[in-house]
Amino acid sequence: MNKPAFLITIDTEGDNLWRNRRTITTRNTLFLPRFQALCEKYGFKPTWLTNYEMASDPAYVEFARDVITRGQGEVGMHLHAWNSPPETPLTDDDWRWQPYLIEYPDNLLRDKVKFMTGLLEDKFQTKMLSHRAGRWAFDERYAAALRELGYQVDCSVTPRVSWRNSPGAPQGQGGTDYTHFPSHAYFLDPHDISRSGNSTLLEVPMSIQYKHSALMNKVKQGYDRLRGKKRGPSVNWLRPAGGNLAAMKRVAEATLAEGGDYVEFMLHSSEFMPDGSPTFKNEADIERLYDDLDALFSWLQQRTQGMTLAEYYAQKSNSFSK
Repeated sequence: MNKPAFLITIDTEGDNLWRNRRTITTRNTLFLPRFQALCEKYGFKPTWLTNYEMASDPAYVEFARDVITRGQGEVGMHLHAWNSPPETPLTDDDWRWQPYLIEYPDNLLRDKVKFMTGLLEDKFQTKMLSHRAGRWAFDERYAAALRELGYQVDCSVTPRVSWRNSPGAPQGQGGTDYTHFPSHAYFLDPHDISRSGNSTLLEVPMSIQYKHSALMNKVKQGYDRLRGKKRGPSVNWLRPAGGNLAAMKRVAEATLAEGGDYVEFMLHSSEFMPDGSPTFKNEADIERLYDDLDALFSWLQQRTQGMTLAEYYAQKSNSFSK
């Protein structure tokens, strides 16, 4: 690779799912062409990681098919277990608890992955190669299901972050603990997704860095324990959070300084819409978001080259085979 890759990943899902847990709408589809145009302005290619309700929206399907036809992006798979067919209850109220797919029995886990893959491949007439788990929950069984269906890339790992204290099903143990997972891309060990191995599935972890030094993290966690609070060290993501342009640049700089050959950005599709998320509540928030995105992309254009996840996989595979 001449320059490190810039990987734009969008969890493409219904409107403000932080709030709308019973009735899911997909109006955010109408706001996606603006972001796609911004990516193309800088020569970047987003990967639209698409879930059930968006794949069921004809307007989104038309938008994404056009992106694929023009070679300006990729559609991958994103799966929310609680509303993705086949719907088999895991709790007394799955829409309330939003259980993780890894909490389901093996057969249901495979069936849900198989259904979503088939739906997306039918709607977009292209092979599904890239994936991110809903609510970031991933395990060895999930990885095996993806490999069986020919996926090449997963990007569910959030290094330095544990989701154990984020409940899913009441009888479950929370989400996946990625605290000590690698922060670089690696082909998974089929028996231990935290280690590199000889599987065909490439893990591309999110770009996440600690906010503070190791010493400061220890002090803060000790203080939290005294107050009876359970939480991991504070981190910054390569992810807009409203007015965090400088922090996003620091994440990218630190990731590349560690020798990384990519930086990975993420956002939810509904965050491009006013009142589509808790962060960007109105039109003024959206305009500030785009100001930050324009500045970030301009800055990254000089340092990286835009790729979809599948394109990054192809380059990575070529470098391994040489």
